Amino acid sequence: MTDQLTPSAIALLKQLIGTPSFSSEEDKTAAHIENWLQVHHIPFKRKDNNVYAFNKYFDADKPTLLLNSHHDTVRPNSAYTKDPFDAHIEDGKLYGLGSNDAGGCLVSLLATFAWFYDKPDLKYNLIIVASAEEESSGDKGLNSMIPVLPHIDVAIVGEPTLMQLAIAEKGLVVFDATVKGTPSHAAHPNDNNAIYNTIRVLEWFRDYRFEKVSEVLGEVKMTVTQINAGKQHNVVPAETSLVIDVRVNDRYTNQEITDLLRASSPCDEIIPRSLRLNSSSIPKTHPLVQAGIALGRETYGSPTLSDQAVLTCPSLKLGPGDSTRSHSADEFIYVREIEEGVKLYVELLEGVL
Repeated sequence: MTDQLTPSAIALLKQLIGTPSFSSEEDKTAAHIENWLQVHHIPFKRKDNNVYAFNKYFDADKPTLLLNSHHDTVRPNSAYTKDPFDAHIEDGKLYGLGSNDAGGCLVSLLATFAWFYDKPDLKYNLIIVASAEEESSGDKGLNSMIPVLPHIDVAIVGEPTLMQLAIAEKGLVVFDATVKGTPSHAAHPNDNNAIYNTIRVLEWFRDYRFEKVSEVLGEVKMTVTQINAGKQHNVVPAETSLVIDVRVNDRYTNQEITDLLRASSPCDEIIPRSLRLNSSSIPKTHPLVQAGIALGRETYGSPTLSDQAVLTCPSLKLGPGDSTRSHSADEFIYVREIEEGVKLYVELLEGVL
């Protein structure tokens, strides 16, 4: 039956690629997903642009496994040489915006869910959520589904991992920081120039190391990514603004990172934009992970953020495609990666269901 589902999934992916679905504008791709589920006789529900479904024999007394991936995309960058909305295959590569991130994962999970949908006596309930607003971490994405869904015991989040097992993922906190000084005319002496004061602050962020190192995710990664000061050439500004991107390992909570930086950094102010994008992980001993290892898959820690960040249950990031292709020009996924992805998802779940 998977031989029938996989071509259907690839056809859906072509539809999704051909339909612009920037974050918060996914209504038309949500309709394509609804139509696909309807063709496969699977009842579904929709909340905003999130489409979700339950397996036929859902039993409230059983644990629940969530299958999730997203159907929104970033906007195409200026380096594209191909039409980002023209889904076509060249040399085994299916080109188009969202093909790799994360359309290939999504349609592979949909095919997998369809395979198990009407099977009785599963050990886990299955829920699939094709979610919106992942790329923007928006308010109407997977996070808005958590209160709607039954309790989730474990999840597989579909992101391109070359079908290797990402058993941990770094969280994210973005900080806005301020370095202050004395404003003045540029022609006059000033020993308290906010821009010059920023030099030692930048050196501190460059050199600071967080003590706790994760076995899977390594060190916390902290990077100053934006700097802004001044409005005209002859005025020394009162302050310099910085943006700091912190990728948090599973040895710290986002609140702990915030407390450390507020206590230690030489900024005059440092304020987190949000604390909700936490690190996530699943024990290597979990049956899902062990089933993947038995299939020859390797485990690793992922530095990139996904919808795992809004889940509180153990979660495994796994999917066809390569993360290095995400958000790149002329994005593509190999057709064979989707075919192999469906096969491996099914084999993985058969090992635990």
